[in-house]
Amino acid sequence: MSNAVPDALRQSASAITAADEVLSCRGLSRSYPSGASVIRVLEAIDLSVKVGERVAIMGASGSGKSTLLHLLGGLDRPDAGEVFWQSRLISNLDERQLGEARNRVLGFVYQFHHLLGEFSALENVAMPLRIRRLPTVEAHARAEQMLTQVGLGSRLQHLPGQLSGGERQRVALARALVTSPGCVLADEPTGNLDRQSARQMFSLIETLSHAHGTAFVVVTHDFELAARADRVLDLKDGRLTARS
Repeated sequence: MSNAVPDALRQSASAITAADEVLSCRGLSRSYPSGASVIRVLEAIDLSVKVGERVAIMGASGSGKSTLLHLLGGLDRPDAGEVFWQSRLISNLDERQLGEARNRVLGFVYQFHHLLGEFSALENVAMPLRIRRLPTVEAHARAEQMLTQVGLGSRLQHLPGQLSGGERQRVALARALVTSPGCVLADEPTGNLDRQSARQMFSLIETLSHAHGTAFVVVTHDFELAARADRVLDLKDGRLTARS
């Protein structure tokens, strides 16, 4: 199998028509062994996310929300079903292709920022571009532009330990968006923030989604954040259903 990333996965969000799926899954199921039994976490999940769409997924702790994000992001393998990035079946990709495609198609934001403490905000945001082997000057220029968009243009050289919790999470958001991904997968992105910082994140996600045409799939317990999404889905008993 060739190690080249398929051309279909080299498109940015702006290169795809609004009618296209940027991310989808069909019949996705996942279970885990528990002693002598098996726990069914996800059961035949179907999901389609369009370019620029914001989808909130809600559910009780332990309902499988993070598991679903890991499967959608190609970080775990399903027992059954398929995941598609920009209509391309990812199970056909080898590990190298998968990693390169993930870097181009997806961004990730977690409850805890996962920034590298020894690197500046600018260097943290530029890292996905350096993984692509972009020249340092170009990677830093794009990272600076993205940090400015999240209101941190004056914090470029600050280390994570010199930033507030809300600022660190905004750096993480800038890092997720710097590659112009088709979709950002966000797992409780405001779960570790105070209310004011959380609302700032809400607004940034909304604004940047519109500005960049980037879809967001957001796992959250926060009803205020979910209310800003285009769709709200509930995950319960392994099934994903639309909230009426």
